[in-house]
Amino acid sequence: MTISTERYSDTFELGIHTFGDVTKTPDGSRELSQPEVLRNVLDEVILADKVGVDVVGIGEHHRPDYAVSAPDIVLAAAGAATQRIKLISAVTVLSSDDPVRVYQRFATIDGLTGGRAEVSLGRGSFIESYPLFGYDLSDYEKLFEEKVDLFAKLRAEGPVTWRGETRGGLQEAEIFPKTEHERGLPTWIAVGGTPNSVVRAARHGVGLELAIIGGAPQRFAPLVDLYYRALEQFGHERDFRVASHSHGFIADTDQKAQEIFYPAWADSMYKIGQERGWGNGYPSWEQYEQEIMHGALFVGAPDTVAEKIVRTQRQLGISRFGLKYGNGSLAHEHMMEAIELYGTKVKPRVLKQLGVQA
Repeated sequence: MTISTERYSDTFELGIHTFGDVTKTPDGSRELSQPEVLRNVLDEVILADKVGVDVVGIGEHHRPDYAVSAPDIVLAAAGAATQRIKLISAVTVLSSDDPVRVYQRFATIDGLTGGRAEVSLGRGSFIESYPLFGYDLSDYEKLFEEKVDLFAKLRAEGPVTWRGETRGGLQEAEIFPKTEHERGLPTWIAVGGTPNSVVRAARHGVGLELAIIGGAPQRFAPLVDLYYRALEQFGHERDFRVASHSHGFIADTDQKAQEIFYPAWADSMYKIGQERGWGNGYPSWEQYEQEIMHGALFVGAPDTVAEKIVRTQRQLGISRFGLKYGNGSLAHEHMMEAIELYGTKVKPRVLKQLGVQA
């Protein structure tokens, strides 16, 4: 299924995403401390800005295997150290945060960086933040629905009156600072593949970010169609954007990329599978190859990765692609090499094939 070309943007952005995975040295002899990882993440963003990557997304987790629990702080530091790269959360777990404070924090980053901040709202791929901040998982749906509703009202940047069950109400409240964006802070809702989440993004008039972390990207095409149909039904213009996010890695050759990335990816998948009771065992090399060839892993040489990004863009009509370039214990040094190739080799190839100006 191919999305109509009328939905193609006249620009196409390539981004990188990281959760600040706690990494090891290249020889695997030592696990880095979380402070070391945070400093490395900043170096990675600075390099991405230098080589022309358009967007950096910083994720939020509250686990020992990730160093980033406050993405807005990391993005603020990145904004001070960079010149042009856009700064987005990947994601902000809005269900266990306060919409007013989230808006204030990202509007502040936006002002300091000349309009480079964006926010991606989601419920998170893990649930540690709910008990950590005193929320009941039985309110999982209600928390997100109500808080997204409030956040959407805040984007008008005028007096807000709101009532709900999960936090205190507001009466003609003004939220500061304001931004200089016509529609308020650029906002996306990240979804894992459920139609209700897609319709929610359309209803609130925000961008749709697809987390494609398993299976063939083209299977998300019906959700993109649903999003655009829902935008029309809710009376919104069709100029809202769709982005996708997938795991991947780049090296000089396909073989080198596959061999470097496999151990970290397989270990991470196995660990998560054990936690969630998938019971699939340790991922085999054959499974790994299938996910690269036909699934959601963007692993290989620059030409290989560029071709898969172009194919995904044409299948889904996305205007932004985000590469989750690190995974588990994958060394910082390898990630730096991948980022440089992404900006200097992959991006020009993708733009050329799509006929888009850099």
